[in-house]
Amino acid sequence: MPNQAVLLEMKNITKTFPGVVALDKVNLQIKPREIHALVGENGAGKSTLMKVLSGVYPYGTYEGDIIFEGKPCAFTSIKQSEKTGIVIIHQELALSPYLSIAENIFLGDERAKYHIINWDKTRDDALIYMRKLGLKENPNMPVNKLGVGKQQLVEIAKALAKDAKILILDEPTSALNEHDSDHLLQILRELRDQNNISSVLISHKLNEVAEVADHITILRDGKTIETLEVERDADGKASISEDRIIKGMVGREITDRFPKRNNPIGGVIFEIRNWTVYNPDNPERKKLDNVNITVRAGEVVGLAGLVGAGRTELATSIFGKYYGEHISGQILIEGRAVNLDSIPRAIGQGLAYVTEDRKEFGLVLIETIKENTTLAKLKKISKGGVINEQEEIRAAEEYRKKLNTKTPSILQLAGNLSGGNQQKVVLAKWLFSDPRVLILDEPTRGIDVGAKHEIYTIINSLAAQGIACMLISSEMPEIIGMSDRIYVMSEGRITAEMEGKTATQEEIMGYILSN
Repeated sequence: MPNQAVLLEMKNITKTFPGVVALDKVNLQIKPREIHALVGENGAGKSTLMKVLSGVYPYGTYEGDIIFEGKPCAFTSIKQSEKTGIVIIHQELALSPYLSIAENIFLGDERAKYHIINWDKTRDDALIYMRKLGLKENPNMPVNKLGVGKQQLVEIAKALAKDAKILILDEPTSALNEHDSDHLLQILRELRDQNNISSVLISHKLNEVAEVADHITILRDGKTIETLEVERDADGKASISEDRIIKGMVGREITDRFPKRNNPIGGVIFEIRNWTVYNPDNPERKKLDNVNITVRAGEVVGLAGLVGAGRTELATSIFGKYYGEHISGQILIEGRAVNLDSIPRAIGQGLAYVTEDRKEFGLVLIETIKENTTLAKLKKISKGGVINEQEEIRAAEEYRKKLNTKTPSILQLAGNLSGGNQQKVVLAKWLFSDPRVLILDEPTRGIDVGAKHEIYTIINSLAAQGIACMLISSEMPEIIGMSDRIYVMSEGRITAEMEGKTATQEEIMGYILSN
């Protein structure tokens, strides 16, 4: 366990926005050489607390005290907190895609003299930090040529170059596959044990929290609920279970993480036959190869595979042929071949697609809940090109109640909602379009366990209405817990089909790696 001295203390931090108390006398202590997890439901105040700490919300805009290495701090900018040794890495990576790894590592802190950059020193110094993190790439490589996992490591290298003493990582593994996630967590352990760097880990992946954290602080409704100390046995197994963390987060036990579904399953509603798609960036290379899938009425079919297996490409090539070149094969809805060569046609044929990136592709963040809800099928509430606003309000209110979206008003901007509530608005948008087939691509990415349970309940209710659901998820327990049947994808091909009730993670992984 880490040294018991206190490296950082946040005392009675209170932060308010108009009409909302986001943080209410929150307390947090970080010790030297520890990984401290910060968990809570969406809207609990985790990111707000870290923005106070890093100076995004400057001194004077909040109440309470920040004490670092025994000295009071009054940060008015990120620059000030970074200079002190507190560095935040946001969920949305802040890299310049067309600059090199080395240029990104020292961006804003260039290796220069008399305003002339020393490129040899830039490269040599970058290699020092890259080697610490196991990055073996050429430092001159543009970061957009790296996978997301390695881009995360470049962000950490940037932090190390700023002589970080505390790393704050906001959902660092949300977009990573299992291998890259494990590697990143191992890096945090090494930084703690070999470099004396403490980390604050904000994550909804409670298995990862239990795996690496030395202490866990739970926030709920802007208040500190408790801080748990994690003991480990000789095999490294944590003394704190995921269920114990969940109880602190939501204020109750969730006994059934994946709610049971008992609705009857009907005939085949949706069928993909011999679907082949070529990569638009390399038209001679197949991205999907002869894919065949069926989904029945009231059935949830899971699509398992690693990042890059082709699951999202399958969804987007089906949904209006948004992705791909030289697409061949057939799509059938209720036994009839349909033409889905544009998104409006796909919607018109009863297909809906909940994208994995709700902020970029799922919502118009600067528009209201009301406007987002009706966006996919405006003709339902308009005549002669004129929107009936009363009908729009009625529809938005109906789906707000159905999906239990937590918002003071349907006139709230979508960008101001928590992740879980944003996801409910995305679902509302597609349910308003009257789908017969619903494709859900990572529908619970970046949302907390309580909101996940609500999303699962919504999916079950849709299946009970006879909608054919296809679920794409990188979380194996989610795929197994929610699916009636599971298809496994690897390198653009279907490698297995199995029943959800009998599937195991080991079996799925075996088929993923057998290609």
